[in-house]
Amino acid sequence: MNPVTAFTIIMLIWAISDFVSKKTKSLISTLLVASIIFLVGFKTNIFPEDLLSSSSLLALGQTVVGFIIVHIGTMISLDELKKQWKTVLIGVSAVAGIAAFLFLIGSFFLDQNFVIGAIGAISGGTISVIIVQESALASGLVLVAVFPVLIAAFQGLIGFPLTSLILRKEATRIKGEYRAGTLKVEKTEEHHEEEAKTMMPKALQTTAGTLFVVGVVVLLSMYIDGLTNGILNTFVVALLFGIALRAFGVVKPNILSGIDAYGLMMLAILIIIFGPLATSSVEDLVALIGPLCIAFAIGVAGSVAFSAIMGKILGYSISMSIAIGLTTLYGFPGTMILSQEAARSVGENEQEVAAIEGQILPKMIIAGFSTVTITSVVLTSIIAEFIH
Repeated sequence: MNPVTAFTIIMLIWAISDFVSKKTKSLISTLLVASIIFLVGFKTNIFPEDLLSSSSLLALGQTVVGFIIVHIGTMISLDELKKQWKTVLIGVSAVAGIAAFLFLIGSFFLDQNFVIGAIGAISGGTISVIIVQESALASGLVLVAVFPVLIAAFQGLIGFPLTSLILRKEATRIKGEYRAGTLKVEKTEEHHEEEAKTMMPKALQTTAGTLFVVGVVVLLSMYIDGLTNGILNTFVVALLFGIALRAFGVVKPNILSGIDAYGLMMLAILIIIFGPLATSSVEDLVALIGPLCIAFAIGVAGSVAFSAIMGKILGYSISMSIAIGLTTLYGFPGTMILSQEAARSVGENEQEVAAIEGQILPKMIIAGFSTVTITSVVLTSIIAEFIH
């Protein structure tokens, strides 16, 4: 297919998907809409099999995955993680619960490769899906590569309404404490100075300079991966470098935000996950419906059980703990949107809304980073090696 035509078609698909997502307040995710359009297009031969590769976005996405991971690392504040250490522990427990339940129970119903794919997808986001896909495709397992894509596409449909109900229950509990005068309201501090802190010289704060610096970090991560024979995965090392570089003020937080190439880079890595859909038959995809339902039921049950237990130990309410665990299904910005909606729906004046949001929002934001951004990437990098 003509590269310009392919590129333009993909931009149209993404524009439609993004429009539907915004209209439904993210209940129907961009990923789900795009997956359906690509599936229908490929299976009806409206789209040629080489649509993604012809657009050049596939090659770009595979090139810049490491760049995006370094960027994600620079989004993480160690100070905030320390303040919310209880939330972090509950989030880590949720991911552990997903893995434990799927390995111990899911293995009775699913092949080990599908179990690993499910763990990566249910506990994480796009990066975890890509990690699974790389290992699966390297072993010639196309269906295993497709499986986490389908999970990722439907995560929001399960996670958003479920978390919304639970957060509203938590918001009601907090409102009761606020009215009884037993709630300690803490003001959220903003750190504008930290946002601008960077040791990078002005010459490297341009689009090209920033991409050069991040590229060097990715190359160093790849070198360490090779040096350790894959024990320290490139993606994990890149994430750790990103966290460290922000913590020491070498680079600014959210390093790629604001540069000219960021939006296209993000879209390109998302395009990667649709690749296996082009070569999968309709029969194969239908056959994945059962495993998909099983994986969700067992994985979400594990998240709920482990997060509730850890939350009880640490003194969090059951509803808050479960909501933290469910952040594996969507991450940011869903964590922010759901927290704000819960506060507005339950609070009856500005003071109540602020008090409720002040209790829920910081926990949910940090929960998303501790589950989707950190723990899932590390865990998936380890277990993906066992796909064969």
